Amino acid sequence: MKVLRIARVLRAFPAGLSYWLKTTGWRATLTWVGYRTTIALGFPGPKTLKIRPRQVNNAVVVRLAGSSDLQVFEQIFQFDEYACIRNIPPPSFIVDLGANAGYASAYFLSCFPTATVLAVEPDPTNVELCRANLCSYGNRAMVVHGAVWSKRSRLMVSRENGDGREWATKVMESEAGKSDITVEAWDVPGLLAMADQTHIDLLKVDIERSELEVFGATSSSWLSNVRNICIELHGADCSEVFFRALHDFDYDMARSGELTLCLNLRPKTRGAVAGSPRQLQNR
Repeated sequence: MKVLRIARVLRAFPAGLSYWLKTTGWRATLTWVGYRTTIALGFPGPKTLKIRPRQVNNAVVVRLAGSSDLQVFEQIFQFDEYACIRNIPPPSFIVDLGANAGYASAYFLSCFPTATVLAVEPDPTNVELCRANLCSYGNRAMVVHGAVWSKRSRLMVSRENGDGREWATKVMESEAGKSDITVEAWDVPGLLAMADQTHIDLLKVDIERSELEVFGATSSSWLSNVRNICIELHGADCSEVFFRALHDFDYDMARSGELTLCLNLRPKTRGAVAGSPRQLQNR
C-alpha cells in the first residue's frame, strides 16, 4: 500500500511541480515537494509549513491538518487574485479588514515597499499567526485583534455558520451569538484615528457578511477618505448594500476571482447623471 501511495504522489509531481513553480517560484516549490514526499513515505506530517512564495519578501507560516490556510494561500499566491492592484498608484496606507493569517497584508507590504498596513482580525488564533507572519516587516505592519463594525462595540466571535475553519470566522451582536469569545469592534473612523491617519489608499475587505454593517448608513461619513477598495462580497444582499454605499461615487470596477475592485473612487460631480462604473479588464 505504501508503494502504491508513493507511486501516486510521484505521478502527480510533474503537474504539481509545474503549477507550483509557475505560481510561487522555486523556494515554495521545494518546500511543497519536501512536504508531499514526507507524507508519501508514511512519516507524520508537520503541523505547519514555512513557505516563501515569490510574491513576498519573507516566508509565511501555513497551518495544515484541516486548516483553511492552504486554500487562502492558493487564492492569494497561486491564483494571485491581488495582482490587479499592482497597477494602482503606490499606496501609503493600507487597511486589511479580515486579515486572517496575514497573507494579503504580506503581499501588499512586499508589493508596495513604502506602504504601511493596518491588519484587523477578530479570530484570536488567526491574530497570533498574523502577527508572526508580519513581524519581519517591523513598524510597517500594525496588527489589531478586533473587528470592524458600524460603531464601537463588543461582538461575539463564531465559526458556527461556516465550515468551522479559520476563514469562516464571523462576528455578530451578542444577542445573536452563542460563542463565549468576544472581541472589541471599531468603526472605520476609529481605526483611522488609531493609526493616526486621515485617508486610506487601499481598503481590503473580507469580513464574512459584516459588509452589511460596515457599508450601511454610517459609511457615508468615511467613504470619501478611501481611494481604492478590494472586497469579497458574501451574497446578493451584501453586494446590494455595498454598491448602494458607493452610489455617490464614480470609480473603475474590475473583478478578480472572488474579489470585486472599485478603484480610483471620486465623488460624482454635482449634477452628474448616475450611470454604470467604468469597467476594467477582469481576471
